[in-house]
Amino acid sequence: MVRVAIAGGSGQVSREVIDALLASGKHDITILSRREAPKRTSLAPEVQWQVVDYNDEKALVAALSGTHTLLSFVQILSDPDQRSQKNIINAAIAAGVKRFAPSEYGSKGTVDMAWWQGKEIIREYLKKVNEKGRVLEYTLFQPGLFLDYLAYPHKTSKYVDPLQTVFDFENRRAIVMEGHEDAVITLTTVADLAAIITRAVEYEGTWPATSGISGNRVTFSQVLEVGRKVRGSAFVIDKVKVEDLEARRLDVSWGLTAVHQAVSEDQASALLKAVSIGILLSSSKGAWDVSDEMNQLFPDFEFTAIEDFLMKVWEGKE
Repeated sequence: MVRVAIAGGSGQVSREVIDALLASGKHDITILSRREAPKRTSLAPEVQWQVVDYNDEKALVAALSGTHTLLSFVQILSDPDQRSQKNIINAAIAAGVKRFAPSEYGSKGTVDMAWWQGKEIIREYLKKVNEKGRVLEYTLFQPGLFLDYLAYPHKTSKYVDPLQTVFDFENRRAIVMEGHEDAVITLTTVADLAAIITRAVEYEGTWPATSGISGNRVTFSQVLEVGRKVRGSAFVIDKVKVEDLEARRLDVSWGLTAVHQAVSEDQASALLKAVSIGILLSSSKGAWDVSDEMNQLFPDFEFTAIEDFLMKVWEGKE
C-alpha cells in the first residue's frame, strides 16, 4: 500500500479524488486540513484526518512523515502569495516525500486569468527547488475545464457543485469571441480526472512534469454543434470582439451568476465578469488546449465522450 496525503482534503475536487483512491483499495490516506473533520462524516478505516497549520513547516514535516505521494488541493484564491503551498513543498522535501502534485486541475496556461496567477508562482517555485537536481518529483494535473459544468444547473458528480460557463446549455445560449470560433477547449469529467489521478498514483514509473488529461479536445464551434444536437435547437450566440475583451468590456445579453464557494459575495460580481473575459481571451491563445501525457500513459482508459455525457444529462429536459 502507498501512503497518500491530501492537502486541502475537505474541498470538492479533492473529495472526488479521495473516493477514487479508496475505491482502488490500495492506499492509506491522510487528509490534511485547516478544519476539524465534519462531525457527521464517518471516515473509512484507511483514512486519517489531521488538522494542520500550513504556516508551521515543522508540524507539516511531522504530518508528512512516511508519505509517498502528496496531492495538493489548497485553494489558490485563499492563498494569494502561495505561502501555504510553498510551506507544503518545503515540508514534503524535508519529510522525504517522493511525489507531489500542486493545486492545478484546470487549464494549461494562465494568460488573461489573473485569479489563477498563483499557479504560476508554484510552477516557478517547483522549478527553483529542483534547479540543482531533482529533490521532489512532481507533476501538474491539467484536465482543462470540467465537462460537468456544461450540465449546469444539474449536479453530475458527488461533491463538485455545478458552475456556469460561457456555454449555457440550460438556456441554449453562448458567448463566443468573434473570429475565434475554432479556439480549442479541453473538456474532461470530474470522474475521469479522479480515475486518472488514481492510476497515476499507482504508476511505478517517473511522473512527467506536466500531466495533461485530454478527455475531449473540441473547438467552440464543435461544442455549439453538440449543444444543438442534445438540446434540439441552435444556440443563441452573443459575439464579442477581442479589443472589447482586452479593454475588459463585456457587452452581452446575459452573464454568469453562480459563483465558486471559495469566492466571497463582495468579490463575486467582478470575478464572474473576469472569468468570462478570461476564458474567452485565454482560449484564443491556447490556454485550454491541454496536452495528453496521461492519455499516452494510460492508452486503455476510456474517457467520457462529450456528446454521450451531455445527451444523458439533458435528455427529456426542456
